[in-house]
Amino acid sequence: MVFDPNDPAFLSDPYPVFADLRQRAPVHWHDSLGLAVAVSHAACFEVLRDRSAGRIWTDKTPVSAFPAFNLLHRNSLLESEPPRHTRLRRLISAAFGRGHTARLRPWIRSVAGEMADGLAAAIAADESADLLTHLAAPLPVEVIAELLGVPAADRPRLQPWSNSIVKMYEYGLPPEGAAVAERAAGEFVDYLRALAAARSREPGDDLISDLVAVRDGTDRLSDDELVGTAVLLLMAGHEATVNVIGNGVLALLRHREQWDRLVADPALLPTAVEELIRFDAPLQLFERTATEATSVAGHELAAGDRIAALLGAAARDPAVFDEPDRLDIGRSPNPHLGFGAGIHYCVGAPLARVEIAAALEALVTRLPGLRLAEEPVRRDEFVIRGLRTLPVTA
Repeated sequence: MVFDPNDPAFLSDPYPVFADLRQRAPVHWHDSLGLAVAVSHAACFEVLRDRSAGRIWTDKTPVSAFPAFNLLHRNSLLESEPPRHTRLRRLISAAFGRGHTARLRPWIRSVAGEMADGLAAAIAADESADLLTHLAAPLPVEVIAELLGVPAADRPRLQPWSNSIVKMYEYGLPPEGAAVAERAAGEFVDYLRALAAARSREPGDDLISDLVAVRDGTDRLSDDELVGTAVLLLMAGHEATVNVIGNGVLALLRHREQWDRLVADPALLPTAVEELIRFDAPLQLFERTATEATSVAGHELAAGDRIAALLGAAARDPAVFDEPDRLDIGRSPNPHLGFGAGIHYCVGAPLARVEIAAALEALVTRLPGLRLAEEPVRRDEFVIRGLRTLPVTA
């Protein structure tokens, strides 16, 4: 075994292990995961770009126990390959291209500012507060809810649904966790079907309305494809963004000179966002399956073999990044793979960048003296890397 994804020491800081693996070879076989893992930037980029390695969805079994979870993924842009992927991306991009990021940008900055003020008030009342609770977790949910047009009264349901469903992507999930994920998926599917039906009757300026209406000639998204798209946006948009903000603020507070640098010069926000995505990747592993015999960095794959890009390892590759273990909010260029590469490059990347920048701007301008109140608690999961708590004071 090249690493133990359940080892608390590894989960705390996987990067020295990744560095050792990179020095030995760009690709390694991992017995317990049952797949090859690419650890160099070049090998990970090859995994993400190689058209002989695709996203091939295999239903969670027993199929009868996971109807909703499987429905979401059978109809997901992320889990499809051309020609279906080409069709889905064309339709979804057309809906996204109707100005949603520009429409939401000032609103996101306003909401982030209000949440930072709430964090400041909580700190003033109790000497410290959890940054995840007050800003990092609720902001992405509010943004996705506003994007989709979810009514305010229903928004508290989104985060628990997302948190439950994404547990299914970890290795070794116990049966009770899988049952909770399926229940959440079923509830979310039912909710989105009802919301899409309402928007078809009374369209708004939200993305669900645009996904209902989008056409390419006579082609349109099916009801299942629309639901799969909306759930993908919530899970990817929420989980990745909350963890970039959490991991990123922690990195800034532990590298105080970089926090102070951003406080002094908020014009560094665009490069700071990219550096925080690179420095402590919120998604550590992205899996592909060989559709035909191929090779990655000299590692041979037969059709059906699986291989994963370890994005956290790619992000610390000294062949690409000078002093990769150093946090540098002015780093440029910064060719991280945090949003993927190739045909599966994240369609929501522009919106995610706006959210992260808004959160950082609100914090450095309203709470310039922010610091850790005590050691944060990290989630005991490998694929999705994040924190359970981030106690801060000012």
